[in-house]
Amino acid sequence: MLCAIYKSHKKEGMYLYIEKRDNFTNVPEALLNLFGKPQFVMLFNLLGLKKLAQLDNQAVLAQIKQQGFYLQMPPPPENLLESFKNNKI
Repeated sequence: MLCAIYKSHKKEGMYLYIEKRDNFTNVPEALLNLFGKPQFVMLFNLLGLKKLAQLDNQAVLAQIKQQGFYLQMPPPPENLLESFKNNKI
C-alpha cells in the first residue's frame, strides 16, 4: 500500500502519513490546524522491502487503516544537563 507523507512547517520532525495524496478527509480539522499547511515529502510503499527510518511499517499501516492517518511526533529534545551528569566521571 502506498501512503503519502507530509511534513509540518510549524513543528520540526512532525510528519503526517495518509492513504491517498492530498486527501485529508480523515484527518481531524483541529489536527490540521495544529499541523499547519502540509508539505508533501514523498509517496512510500508500506508493504515494500524498504523500512521507514524511525517507525515500523506495519504499525503505520495498521493505524492508517484504523483511523485514516498516522501522525509521527518529533522526538523529545535531549536533556543536555542529564546527559552531562550521566557521562561525568
